[in-house]
Amino acid sequence: MHKVRYISPSTLPRSIKQGIIFIFVTWIESPPMGSIKFMYTDCSYHHISTDPPADKTAKSPNMRRLILLLALMSAPLVTGCSSLSHLRTSDRYKKGYIIVLPGVEGRGRLNTNIAKGLERGGVPSAIEVYDWTAFRFFSLVINLRAMERNKREAKKIAKKIVSYQDRYPGRPVHLVGHSGGGCIAVLALEALPHYRKIQSAILLAPAITPDYYLGRALKRTQHGIWNYYSRRDVFFLRFGTTIMGTVDGRHTTAAGAVGFALPWGLDKQDRRLYGAKLHQQQYTPQMAKSGHIGTHIGWANRKFVAEWLAPIINSQIDKMSTPTTKPHQRTK
Repeated sequence: MHKVRYISPSTLPRSIKQGIIFIFVTWIESPPMGSIKFMYTDCSYHHISTDPPADKTAKSPNMRRLILLLALMSAPLVTGCSSLSHLRTSDRYKKGYIIVLPGVEGRGRLNTNIAKGLERGGVPSAIEVYDWTAFRFFSLVINLRAMERNKREAKKIAKKIVSYQDRYPGRPVHLVGHSGGGCIAVLALEALPHYRKIQSAILLAPAITPDYYLGRALKRTQHGIWNYYSRRDVFFLRFGTTIMGTVDGRHTTAAGAVGFALPWGLDKQDRRLYGAKLHQQQYTPQMAKSGHIGTHIGWANRKFVAEWLAPIINSQIDKMSTPTTKPHQRTK
């Protein structure tokens, strides 16, 4: 028997209504825990359905409580999203293209803040928040571990990049991924054809294994990958990924908490590649002046994004030469 309680939008605070039009709080008594699916467009939840658990692990009362706890703690992350259409004008597309990839919570306040922080920092490019997730709210773990689906989404992102480069040859392209979106950014780089490159990727608290091999992704960038990590990110990227796993399927502390390490067995060429193109920035107290105190969500603070991330992207745009008139060509 499934019990569903509907909360009317009229009873919600305005800040919540901006992000979630309909909220469903569901307690599933039999089976004890199942997946809850949402269809989400334009910051609205339109449908919900439930599926039985796929295995016995989901039926565990302790696992059920943990999943509910993670979902409830992440609830504020999906509220407060707003329109970013003014960041996707034809004039902006002519100057560059940035894809912001949210965490497993999907589009919400955090990734909207990243986009607006880049705008605040003077980034002239078009900025799109691409929601690669399948579900919302109570299905965070599914988004975290659906690797095959996540790879398909990464291929879609790669196709968007190729399409943009064909239409606007020579214009800068950047990826910015937060949490689970950091891993998706890496997968998207790997999915690009070998003759395509973007300017750089910025990973904010990525939920990916520290010794994940980045060689293929690094080769698809001109300037490299920036990894921002914080040892203060205990709940999500130490405890959370150890219990639930990283997006690439390992139960361990994530690179967003401890940084990337050189995988075992790298040859000299890969070591040089890592040295030249992997840029790692650990959280420092100086970032607190920009509104970031080292937590998982602090990387999405608008002031921090404007003062720490926007200058990186702007400097790369400034270094670019006049755009060519021919699209990217295959190299033999």
